[in-house]
Amino acid sequence: MSGAARHQRYLPIAEHGLIGDLHTVALVGTDGTIDWYCCPRFDAPSVFAALLDAEHGGLFRISPDSVGWSSKQLYLPDTTILITRFLTPDGVGEVQDFMPPPRTGATTHRHRLIRRVLAVRGRMHFVVDVAPRFDYARARHEVTLTPHGALFRSPQLELGLSTSCPLQVLDGGDVRARLELGAGEAATFVLDRVEDGEAPVPCSDVEIAAAFDATVAFWRGWVRRSRYGGRWREMVHRSALTLKLLTYAPTGAIVAAPTTSLPEELGGARNWDYRYTWMRDAAFSLYALLRLGFTEEAGAFMSWLQERVRHGVGRESGPLQIMYGIDGREDLPEAELPHLEGYRGSRPVRIGNGAATQLQLDVYGELMDSLYLCNKQGLPVYQDGWAEVTRTIEWLIEHWDQPDEGIWETRGGRRNYTHSRLMCWVAVERAIRIALQRGLPFDILRWMTVRDRIYRQITVRGWHPDRQAFVQHYGSDVLDASLLLMPLVKFIAPTDPRWISTLDAITAELVSDSLVYRYHADASPDGLTGQEATFSMCSFWWVEALTRAGRLDQAQLALEKMLTYANHVGLYSEEIGPTGEQLGNFPQAFTHLALISAAYNLDHALG
Repeated sequence: MSGAARHQRYLPIAEHGLIGDLHTVALVGTDGTIDWYCCPRFDAPSVFAALLDAEHGGLFRISPDSVGWSSKQLYLPDTTILITRFLTPDGVGEVQDFMPPPRTGATTHRHRLIRRVLAVRGRMHFVVDVAPRFDYARARHEVTLTPHGALFRSPQLELGLSTSCPLQVLDGGDVRARLELGAGEAATFVLDRVEDGEAPVPCSDVEIAAAFDATVAFWRGWVRRSRYGGRWREMVHRSALTLKLLTYAPTGAIVAAPTTSLPEELGGARNWDYRYTWMRDAAFSLYALLRLGFTEEAGAFMSWLQERVRHGVGRESGPLQIMYGIDGREDLPEAELPHLEGYRGSRPVRIGNGAATQLQLDVYGELMDSLYLCNKQGLPVYQDGWAEVTRTIEWLIEHWDQPDEGIWETRGGRRNYTHSRLMCWVAVERAIRIALQRGLPFDILRWMTVRDRIYRQITVRGWHPDRQAFVQHYGSDVLDASLLLMPLVKFIAPTDPRWISTLDAITAELVSDSLVYRYHADASPDGLTGQEATFSMCSFWWVEALTRAGRLDQAQLALEKMLTYANHVGLYSEEIGPTGEQLGNFPQAFTHLALISAAYNLDHALG
């Protein structure tokens, strides 16, 4: 198949909205197709994965049974209920997609995916195809029609489809429905996880309406708790809602993204599984949640982080991994799925993440910054927790001065990354702050001596006199966008001449319009083939660095330009390609965290 033909079978990554139930999510394309869904949780094997293989991955499509139609997509305001509208020669129809969140106090949760089809104007004909492909399209399944729908059985998972519409079984274990609706008429399809031996039960219009209303009330009640009322309220709150959707309610962990293997370069091999929780996301997550007033979520995530520290004490490789499963598991073996062709032919498709075993010393800075923020906001470190923090800092004091793989998880060998040293400084500095504020016991002379030693090393070895800039790693002259965090973590004053010259160098070399590259792979080989696009979160870091440097006009224009790169419902993937297309896993939590921080601080600076 030609590349052009393959591309036509895949929607652009940005042509998707997100729905979820705080356990898992589904991506819904603007063509009415759910082409990514893992059940019963984010990191479970996929049920629908047409996003990674249009022919064999599986999908749940609802679309007009006609030609010549177009579509639009939006969220019901201040909710995660997604509406896909179809404009056809015969009329206007829409699909309302949502997943009811867990009930307060409930001990179990059934994972219901509800799709309500309506004719708004005229007379509409729809075709519905439900084609699950269990276990990343590796497991066969059986389908049985029932009085109220269909039952899909695979060895590991059973799903029930409940509907009052007649269903037809197709070859391969798929089902199809065709329906005709007049203005004001509706039909509903509910995909429900069922236990062995259960059959789909009928869902009345009253039940569906109640589930819809409860879902609206939940999300509007949640976002109403936000303290942000600034210039970019709509985008900030959509980012907050997205972060909440990416939260695994049973543990409070936030996944980096809900997808795997969406490419950083079309046809390339930079395809990774992001359905896990990165330690470095912690400080940014907590900062964003606390800034907006979501202390309950921040507290839950903090508890998850502290449990990781407690579990890692005494481990030879260090107290922390860089990432964990959403349930806290440490073993995330990486494997390839050669039977899937990958998004638009971008192979390999990977599950698991081998970077989990890398040494990335910056995670200790992000952890301690998280603890510091929580302690400052009334979520204190307790006595037992401080003992674990002390052991963690003592380990870092013995191991900070060594090469590591760095924030970008390169696979080209360890180096003395300036950003890693920066975050080691943050770790010790924040620990000292907490101890002094609370009067907690620690070896004050030892900790302060190491903190100052790291500081002096960075200012000498991380600084390149000829370039008049801080550089990616010691002994190089390569610039790196991670250094935009230097003033944000208060290592250097945002108007210090050394920082201003670094900011100017990054702006000249790594910034394209408002878009920012992490680094130039040609100048700093990272052990991977191919090229990469600009990183959206780095663009928001740049906006915040400009803000703190007092360059408010430049910062405001850069932020407004970045907002034009969001998709039609305000979501960002990991990267922006050469022609403005979204690339990489989608949506990416880190980008939305950086957006919240940049908008909040710029809004405050503008007054």
